[in-house]
Amino acid sequence: MTRFDLTGKTAIVTGAGRGIGRALAIGLSEAGAQVAVVARTENDLQETVQAIEAMGKVAHPIKADLTEPGAADKVVAQTTEALGGLHILVNNAGMNLRKKALEVTEEDWDRVVDLNLKAAFFMAQAAGKVMCEQRYGRIVNIASVAGVVALRTGVAYGSSKAGLIHMTRVLALEWSKFGVNINAIAPWYFRTPLTEALLQDEAYVQEILQRTPSGRIGDVEDLVGPAIFLASDAAAYITGQTIPVDGGMTIYGF
Repeated sequence: MTRFDLTGKTAIVTGAGRGIGRALAIGLSEAGAQVAVVARTENDLQETVQAIEAMGKVAHPIKADLTEPGAADKVVAQTTEALGGLHILVNNAGMNLRKKALEVTEEDWDRVVDLNLKAAFFMAQAAGKVMCEQRYGRIVNIASVAGVVALRTGVAYGSSKAGLIHMTRVLALEWSKFGVNINAIAPWYFRTPLTEALLQDEAYVQEILQRTPSGRIGDVEDLVGPAIFLASDAAAYITGQTIPVDGGMTIYGF
């Protein structure tokens, strides 16, 4: 057993129906965890579960809209009942609306912030109740470089991710004494279903690459290792931190 081994641990991954969330759910499973897979879309949910079960691992599907009142408590309760405990939460569910600031409506703002920040907090709170009582837990929040550097047409998204990063610090300050570590990962551009259309624009891709020292768009697999690290005992003395996984993009101004 290595320090990166998650055998015997139970994890929740939100937004796990596709893209980054699916990759993280599969990655945690490969590392030995049994995973509650949370998503809003039934087909996406089942595809992730099938991919995990095909490896001979344990996955439990939970269809949920995390912006609904009480959803977080229900997800945690279903997880502990079905899988017998909770040790890891990956707060990945999120969305973006790319609009110029003068065009953002109140409805736009609420949709983005309610999922990216409010829902993430209440998932952390629900998980934290279990983790603080058992005096062990790992929470990994999927933030964004947009939370630390300014990117155009992303005022609501960037604000929500900046809030998520600071929420990570505050929760770490409160809960680390209970053995619950809370950290964040800040990705740059990755190839996912949400970015597929944008990355068809070659000029846009070149603009991204000019700001990326590694010279490539990220692959979702690039996020799996950092997530496993933060979820494992290898990161036992790391809390309240945000790790950019960005090909060096934030070298210029993190």
